[in-house]
This record gives sequence, C-alpha cells and structure tokens, in this order.
Amino acid sequence: MLTLIKEIFTWWNRQTLGTRLYTLFFGKLIGQDNYGNKYYESKSEKRWIIYSDEIDASKIPNEWYSWIHFTNNKIENVHEFEKFDWQKPHQPNLTGTKKAYHPKQNKNAVKNKYKTWKN
Repeated sequence: MLTLIKEIFTWWNRQTLGTRLYTLFFGKLIGQDNYGNKYYESKSEKRWIIYSDEIDASKIPNEWYSWIHFTNNKIENVHEFEKFDWQKPHQPNLTGTKKAYHPKQNKNAVKNKYKTWKN
C-alpha cells in the first residue's frame, strides 16, 4: 500500500503511476542490467528505464547507455558481453557519499611546495 502511495505522489521513487500504466500497456521489456534496472521500448521506439532503487542516471552501465541513447555499436543487440580481466565493474557516481574518492594529502607538503614572492 505504501508503494502505491509513493507512486501516486512522488516521482523520485522508481516510477510514477502514469509510468507504470504506460509500461504495462505499451512497454516491451528489452532486458535488465546487473543493478536490477529494467529497460523498455515501445512500438514507436521510445525507450525508458525503470530503476531498481533510487533514480540516478549514473547507474546506467556502459552497454545500456549506448542502447538508451540510440548509439549504434557492435554491442547494440548483445547486452551481456564479455569483459576483460582488466576492466573494473561499473560504479555509479559516488560524489557526496561515504564511498567518494578522497586523495590523501600531506598538508606540510603543500605548504613547503610554494614560496611567496614577498621576502
């Protein structure tokens, strides 16, 4: 019941009621990525995503990004392609979270690196 109320009144929780109805009547499920996001297409070639958790466009993996933007490439119809050992798994943008990258800085090294022109 709470999910239905969220769909009616909020747009930032996965999908709205209108999107659910449009997907039900006109959407054809094309596939699903490792994050659980579902990708749909209509007969008029409109494409959209139903996110599994919070809505964040940086959660779209590379192979699905090209599909959603109608970019032709060699993996257009193969969404499960082989990755090399050196390739890291896709990560969403982690800026502003606890997992964000913070380089270690030595404060003394920065002070010693520059000299003022006033002596």
